[in-house]
Formats: sequence, C-alpha cells, structure tokens
Amino acid sequence: MTSPPGRRIRGLDAEQRKQARRDQLLDAALQLFATDGYHNTSIEQICQAAYVGTKSFYEVFDSREDCYIALLRRITERATAAMVEALRDAPADEDRAMELLVSTFVHAFLDDPRIAKASFGEAAGLSPAVERERRSNRRWAAAFIESVWQKYGVPTGELGVDTHRMAIGMIGGMFDMLGDWMLDADLTKASDVDALVGDLVDFTRVVRFGLTAPGVRRVRSA
Repeated sequence: MTSPPGRRIRGLDAEQRKQARRDQLLDAALQLFATDGYHNTSIEQICQAAYVGTKSFYEVFDSREDCYIALLRRITERATAAMVEALRDAPADEDRAMELLVSTFVHAFLDDPRIAKASFGEAAGLSPAVERERRSNRRWAAAFIESVWQKYGVPTGELGVDTHRMAIGMIGGMFDMLGDWMLDADLTKASDVDALVGDLVDFTRVVRFGLTAPGVRRVRSA
C-alpha cells in the first residue's frame, strides 16, 4: 500500500524520505565499493546494507553505475566546498597558502580512507560515463588551480602557454601521486599523510615556478 501524497511519516514528507533513502544507499555503496570493489558489489548487496528495497533503489538510481557516479559527485561536492572555503581564508603568503590548500585537498579524501579507496581505487576505466565524470572533476580542479595562481600574482594570460592545460596536467599529477602513495602507505598513519602533503606541496611549487621560468613559451607549429 502506497502512502497518500503529502503524507508525513516519522516527520518526513515523500521527497525527504526519498532523499533519506538516497543517502542510505550512497553510504552503503561507499562502504562496499571501498572494501569489496565496484565489480564485486551488486545492487542487491547495496540495498541489503542500506536496509532499502531493490524497488526503492530504482526509484533513486538507474543502475549501479548511476549510483557510483552519484557517490563520486557527493565526494567531489564536499571536497570542492572545503577547497573553496580554504582559498577564501588562505593567508597572503603564497607558500603558506599552498600548504593549506594541499593539506585540505589531501584530508578531504583521506580523513575517511573509504573515500580515497572508492575514488582513486575504483574510478579509472570503469565506463565512459564514469570517465566523463572524472574529467569534469579535473577540469573544475584545473580552473580552481588557475584561480589560485591568479590570486597570488601568476600572470596566466601573459605566459605564452595554455595555463589551463598546465593546470589539468598538475591536477592529474597530484591525483596520480596520491593514487601511487595509496599502494604502500598506511592511510590512517598521520606521518604518512604528512609526508604525502609535503610531496604534493613540493610538486605544486615546481609547476608554479616552472610556469614563470625564463624562456617558457608555447611552441607552435609553423
């Protein structure tokens, strides 16, 4: 028997109940994708872990892939919100600002190790739709990096290089460094995380100063 339109159950209306089910499913998917992997996790397992019926799953998501993309978006939205807030409060000193921003980036993914495992351990090569989502995230991150460079006086429009492409390369490098670090590091060990932050800060400085090094010009074909 379906509930009449507008009826409130446990203080929630129909839309709020749907959102609650969505959150339960995403929480369960995060746990299962992180521990068992995307390919070893079925819709039925997600539903069982979330205490949500399969019918309700399909009222929220079209497929397991759709659920995974929604999880990536939730992770990304929370990480980007943290990065935007960090930039707003960043100190005037560029070195200290980059340390803050890189630390914020790392902790957005590693404070809950399941987030890093579900994001970096699963996303690559899953499907064209997931790859488009990943690329969209990287383009946003590249634009964010450009805004940081502009804030701290890098003349991005006068360098003779495509700084957006350089920023995409920098973000790709940071993600790859984090993914490689995850193979051997203890995600819960503070000293390992601090070492990663230090390596990433060094990398951002190399790119930033490389952009403005003498003789850096875009090579164009004749």
